[in-house]
Amino acid sequence: MKILMVCLGNICRSPVAEGVMQHLAEEAGLDWEVDSAGTGSWHIGEGPDRRSTRAARNHGIDISKQVCRQFKTSDFDEFDHIFVMDKNNLTDVISLARNDQDIQKVKLLLGDKVVPDPYYDDNQFEPVFELIEGGCKDIIRRLTKG
Repeated sequence: MKILMVCLGNICRSPVAEGVMQHLAEEAGLDWEVDSAGTGSWHIGEGPDRRSTRAARNHGIDISKQVCRQFKTSDFDEFDHIFVMDKNNLTDVISLARNDQDIQKVKLLLGDKVVPDPYYDDNQFEPVFELIEGGCKDIIRRLTKG
Protein backbone atom coordinates (compact mmCIF):
# COMPACT_ATOMS: atom_id res chain seq x y z
CA MET A 1 0.00 0.00 0.00
CA LYS A 2 1.33 3.42 -0.95
CA ILE A 3 -0.22 6.50 0.63
CA LEU A 4 0.44 10.18 -0.10
CA MET A 5 -0.42 13.00 2.32
CA VAL A 6 -0.94 16.46 0.79
CA CYS A 7 -1.27 19.97 2.20
CA LEU A 8 -0.48 23.43 0.86
CA GLY A 9 3.26 23.86 1.44
CA ASN A 10 4.33 20.40 2.67
CA ILE A 11 5.88 21.91 5.80
CA CYS A 12 3.18 21.69 8.51
CA ARG A 13 0.31 19.23 8.12
CA SER A 14 1.33 16.70 5.48
CA PRO A 15 4.79 16.00 6.99
CA VAL A 16 3.08 15.26 10.30
CA ALA A 17 0.52 13.07 8.52
CA GLU A 18 3.32 11.21 6.73
CA GLY A 19 5.18 10.62 9.98
CA VAL A 20 2.11 9.59 11.95
CA MET A 21 0.80 7.23 9.26
CA GLN A 22 4.20 5.60 8.76
CA HIS A 23 4.60 5.20 12.53
CA LEU A 24 1.12 3.70 13.02
CA ALA A 25 1.49 1.41 10.00
CA GLU A 26 4.81 0.08 11.33
CA GLU A 27 3.30 -0.44 14.78
CA ALA A 28 0.49 -2.44 13.15
CA GLY A 29 2.96 -4.52 11.14
CA LEU A 30 1.73 -3.11 7.83
CA ASP A 31 4.09 -2.94 4.87
CA TRP A 32 2.97 0.52 3.78
CA GLU A 33 4.96 3.27 2.11
CA VAL A 34 3.94 6.80 3.06
CA ASP A 35 5.07 10.08 1.52
CA SER A 36 3.90 13.70 1.54
CA ALA A 37 3.74 16.62 -0.86
CA GLY A 38 2.42 20.15 -1.13
CA THR A 39 0.25 21.72 -3.77
CA GLY A 40 2.49 24.81 -3.76
CA SER A 41 6.16 25.11 -4.66
CA TRP A 42 7.39 27.59 -2.01
CA HIS A 43 9.21 25.11 0.22
CA ILE A 44 10.63 22.53 -2.21
CA GLY A 45 13.80 21.04 -0.77
CA GLU A 46 13.23 22.37 2.75
CA GLY A 47 12.55 20.38 5.89
CA PRO A 48 9.28 20.48 7.81
CA ASP A 49 8.36 23.51 9.93
CA ARG A 50 10.19 23.32 13.28
CA ARG A 51 6.85 23.51 15.12
CA SER A 52 5.56 20.44 13.27
CA THR A 53 8.83 18.66 13.95
CA ARG A 54 8.50 19.48 17.65
CA ALA A 55 4.86 18.36 17.87
CA ALA A 56 5.70 15.04 16.21
CA ARG A 57 8.79 14.57 18.40
CA ASN A 58 6.61 15.13 21.49
CA HIS A 59 4.77 11.97 20.42
CA GLY A 60 7.88 9.93 19.63
CA ILE A 61 7.83 10.51 15.87
CA ASP A 62 10.84 11.93 14.00
CA ILE A 63 9.93 13.85 10.83
CA SER A 64 13.11 15.95 10.77
CA LYS A 65 14.65 14.13 7.79
CA GLN A 66 11.70 14.67 5.45
CA VAL A 67 12.22 16.93 2.44
CA CYS A 68 9.38 19.04 1.06
CA ARG A 69 8.26 18.45 -2.50
CA GLN A 70 5.40 19.52 -4.75
CA PHE A 71 2.54 17.23 -5.81
CA LYS A 72 2.84 16.11 -9.42
CA THR A 73 0.46 14.36 -11.80
CA SER A 74 2.60 11.21 -11.80
CA ASP A 75 1.75 10.82 -8.08
CA PHE A 76 -1.61 9.45 -9.25
CA ASP A 77 0.31 6.53 -10.78
CA GLU A 78 2.58 6.01 -7.77
CA PHE A 79 0.05 6.03 -4.92
CA ASP A 80 -3.00 3.93 -4.03
CA HIS A 81 -4.54 6.62 -1.81
CA ILE A 82 -4.02 10.39 -1.67
CA PHE A 83 -5.24 12.12 1.49
CA VAL A 84 -5.49 15.91 1.52
CA MET A 85 -5.84 18.20 4.52
CA ASP A 86 -8.47 20.69 3.35
CA LYS A 87 -10.91 21.51 0.57
CA ASN A 88 -8.49 23.81 -1.26
CA ASN A 89 -5.96 20.96 -1.38
CA LEU A 90 -8.74 18.69 -2.61
CA THR A 91 -9.63 21.08 -5.43
CA ASP A 92 -5.98 21.63 -6.37
CA VAL A 93 -5.12 17.93 -6.50
CA ILE A 94 -8.30 16.95 -8.36
CA SER A 95 -7.62 19.71 -10.92
CA LEU A 96 -4.51 17.70 -11.94
CA ALA A 97 -6.40 14.42 -12.27
CA ARG A 98 -6.48 12.89 -15.73
CA ASN A 99 -9.49 10.64 -15.24
CA ASP A 100 -12.03 9.26 -12.77
CA GLN A 101 -9.55 6.66 -11.53
CA ASP A 102 -7.23 9.48 -10.41
CA ILE A 103 -10.10 11.38 -8.77
CA GLN A 104 -11.25 8.31 -6.81
CA LYS A 105 -7.85 8.11 -5.09
CA VAL A 106 -8.22 11.58 -3.52
CA LYS A 107 -10.03 12.09 -0.21
CA LEU A 108 -9.96 14.42 2.76
CA LEU A 109 -7.89 12.92 5.58
CA LEU A 110 -10.70 13.50 8.07
CA GLY A 111 -13.57 12.32 5.88
CA ASP A 112 -15.87 15.34 5.74
CA LYS A 113 -13.83 17.65 7.99
CA VAL A 114 -10.67 19.63 7.30
CA VAL A 115 -7.34 19.77 9.11
CA PRO A 116 -6.81 23.49 9.81
CA ASP A 117 -3.49 25.01 8.79
CA PRO A 118 -1.58 25.83 12.00
CA TYR A 119 1.09 27.94 10.26
CA TYR A 120 -0.01 31.30 11.70
CA ASP A 121 -0.76 30.09 15.24
CA ASP A 122 1.91 28.33 17.30
CA ASN A 123 -0.78 27.01 19.67
CA GLN A 124 -2.48 25.00 16.92
CA PHE A 125 0.33 22.53 16.18
CA GLU A 126 -0.55 20.15 19.01
CA PRO A 127 -4.32 20.12 18.31
CA VAL A 128 -3.56 19.62 14.59
CA PHE A 129 -1.26 16.71 15.46
CA GLU A 130 -4.09 15.10 17.43
CA LEU A 131 -6.58 15.58 14.56
CA ILE A 132 -4.13 14.02 12.12
CA GLU A 133 -3.38 11.11 14.43
CA GLY A 134 -7.09 10.37 14.83
CA GLY A 135 -7.60 10.55 11.07
CA CYS A 136 -4.69 8.21 10.40
CA LYS A 137 -6.00 5.68 12.93
CA ASP A 138 -9.42 5.77 11.23
CA ILE A 139 -7.84 5.24 7.82
CA ILE A 140 -5.85 2.24 9.03
CA ARG A 141 -9.02 0.73 10.53
CA ARG A 142 -10.93 1.31 7.28
CA LEU A 143 -8.22 0.05 4.96
CA THR A 144 -7.44 -3.03 7.05
CA LYS A 145 -11.08 -3.58 8.09
CA GLY A 146 -9.73 -4.03 11.61
